[in-house]
Amino acid sequence: MSPAGARPAPDAVRTVTVIGTGVIGGGWAAHFLRRGYDVVAWDPGPGAEARLSGLLDTAWPSLERLGLAPGADRARLRWADTLAEALADTDFVQESSPEVLEKKVALLAEIDRLTDPDVVVASSTSGLLMTDMAVDCVHPGRFLVGHPFNPPYLIPLVEVVGGRKTDADAVAWADEFYTAAGKTALTMEQEVPGFVGNRLQEALWREALHMVDSGQATVQQIDDSIVHGPGLRWAIMGPMLTFHLAGGQGGMAHMLDHFGPALLEPWTRLEAPVLTPDLRDRVVAGAVAQAGDRTVSELERRRDAFLVDLLLLLERHRGDDA
Repeated sequence: MSPAGARPAPDAVRTVTVIGTGVIGGGWAAHFLRRGYDVVAWDPGPGAEARLSGLLDTAWPSLERLGLAPGADRARLRWADTLAEALADTDFVQESSPEVLEKKVALLAEIDRLTDPDVVVASSTSGLLMTDMAVDCVHPGRFLVGHPFNPPYLIPLVEVVGGRKTDADAVAWADEFYTAAGKTALTMEQEVPGFVGNRLQEALWREALHMVDSGQATVQQIDDSIVHGPGLRWAIMGPMLTFHLAGGQGGMAHMLDHFGPALLEPWTRLEAPVLTPDLRDRVVAGAVAQAGDRTVSELERRRDAFLVDLLLLLERHRGDDA
């Protein structure tokens, strides 16, 4: 940790504090350990330490395949007994507590009170705005959103966005820190509920629920349509550049001119369907049927093995564009 009152350079961070060690917070801990940081964890939930150990057991073989940074070691994880202990002498804080606004407000205010005011604090929230979460913070300028995607130890993207009172230099610092920590930082100029990735996921999710609800498609058919269809293209190009190619040599201009009228067709329904007990049960039954006799842990290991292969493949094909 740098002397009090001095924020370390983004590439000089040595100690990261992870507050909350569930699926997301634990995933952050795994990522930071892989990158060679000292990680201090705090989670008041019963059994949290054992659950994180289990998560690391699952994640570490994949991280070894992907490549460990010099000095990376699970032994660099230290558990703190109190929030104050976790925040002492830290260079950066990643908060990943449950998505309850009132609890976020109280926790961030306590983190603000216990942490040197120059330390940047990022929240892993998947949709809440920092403007709303930092209302009780005395030093809101160093609070921002650092929203990852699951699992954070493999998916590179982190969406960085400040609140109305966040200092621009804190956002810039976080962008540089996450980049130095091996993430792909997408820094937003303004707050948007749900940020970018989740809003796009939400649109697809709502349409999927409508199709199940109306009997137009099964859970299996919906997943197959993405896994064996556009999902393959999106991994390398994303939806916008994919549509650029759909226009042939004329690119996006031809695509919009040719297919633009189809946007008026009532194909999609962005309003969420009513989550009736029947719809809920059908979606659950479909997911359980797809999982078969495979446990969640088995599916996670299968997912992680595939993601490591895909990430290594992307490195070969993206080159300087990565």
